[in-house]
Amino acid sequence: MDVEVMARLEFAITVGFHWLFVLLTLGLAPIIAYMQTRYVIGRNPRFERMTRYWGQIYVVNYVLGIATGLVMEFQFGLSWSGLTAFAGNVFGAPLAMETLVAFFAESTFLGLWIFGWGRLPKVVHLLLFWAVTATAYASTYWILVANGFMHHPVGSVVRNGRAYLTDFAAMLTNPSALYAMWHIVSAALVAGGGFVAGVSAYQFLRRTREVAFFLSSARAGLAVAVPFSIAVAETGFRQIPPLHAAQPMKMAVLREVLLPEDRGPYTVAQVQAEMAARLGPGDYAPPGWIADAYDFMMTSAFFIVVLALFGAVCLIGNALARSRAIAFLVMLIVPIPFVSSTLGWLVREVGRQPWAVYGELLTSQARSPVSPGVVLGSLVGFSTLLAALAIANWSLIARYVHRGPRDTDLRGPGTSPHEESPIALQL
Repeated sequence: MDVEVMARLEFAITVGFHWLFVLLTLGLAPIIAYMQTRYVIGRNPRFERMTRYWGQIYVVNYVLGIATGLVMEFQFGLSWSGLTAFAGNVFGAPLAMETLVAFFAESTFLGLWIFGWGRLPKVVHLLLFWAVTATAYASTYWILVANGFMHHPVGSVVRNGRAYLTDFAAMLTNPSALYAMWHIVSAALVAGGGFVAGVSAYQFLRRTREVAFFLSSARAGLAVAVPFSIAVAETGFRQIPPLHAAQPMKMAVLREVLLPEDRGPYTVAQVQAEMAARLGPGDYAPPGWIADAYDFMMTSAFFIVVLALFGAVCLIGNALARSRAIAFLVMLIVPIPFVSSTLGWLVREVGRQPWAVYGELLTSQARSPVSPGVVLGSLVGFSTLLAALAIANWSLIARYVHRGPRDTDLRGPGTSPHEESPIALQL
């Protein structure tokens, strides 16, 4: 296998695995913050139990997600020193900010929240998790600022083969970063809301006695999943106009495959000729399969909207808790956002090829000068480690889901695992 192909595959695997953890973290955080807010304001013990139950799942996913992030940093430093040499002066600052926010601020707030149960005033404890939520989204913004520069290099000038930052405000307001931010926020909230609703539906399939608990959870999840399943499509379409200007070749490939009768002002051949005249000989078209990924992503997004609306309607009269068939359909919401967002990431990143920094640095120039054996060894090693982390994550989450809310690991001092009796309400 070609060294560059192996390096790109390694990048795709490490970033793709990490993104799945991040997606659930971003999606669950606001829902848990809402549940705890309801408890603090209304003093309803059900919402405290909901906060503990979903919070422990959040903590597991967050901790193992940090581990996958560390693996991603290692492979980035190993395989892509050329990119760092070219653009490090530009996106070093946002990457440093992301590290400070995610690894220091967010983890500190979360640690205080975990160990603050029963030790801190309720309002302070609540504010800590809202801080966790805010820093999670701030971290996402900073990483997208760096990624947005790679898609649409603005606010910089290239001198002697290196990019130098000239306008920090332009980089912070890069349309490629801002539009992606709103799209990713919407996708994450669909994933988080769908996960909460789907797990609740699973409990109804098991004939849980915690009917009131999981009905409240399903309502919270679907209240988020329904509007943002529509918002994710809207924010996705809003990325198209600036994409025409920033990456015309990607749009030409998508149009030529998906809309052959309406290719727009430019065809792939025309854009190729224009880029070759401006940048020199080369093949500047990404692989055509990104159009198939885009098509499948749009189809899955449609099913998310249908299933989320269906689940929300079935909450009326508690039909979701009464019917096993309905509960099974709502369960299908859980995997679809993860599949759809992965396909969207492939369209975004592979569609940028053959550029690491669009129009400025080719992927072949961004790669580190390491031997094929080193790249193959790291590919196998990192992939194995990420697979182990993913298996551990989903095994722990499945264990917590199966156990139910009777015993949670988030407890204050002096609280025994069995002290809280379940709200066993029958319909």
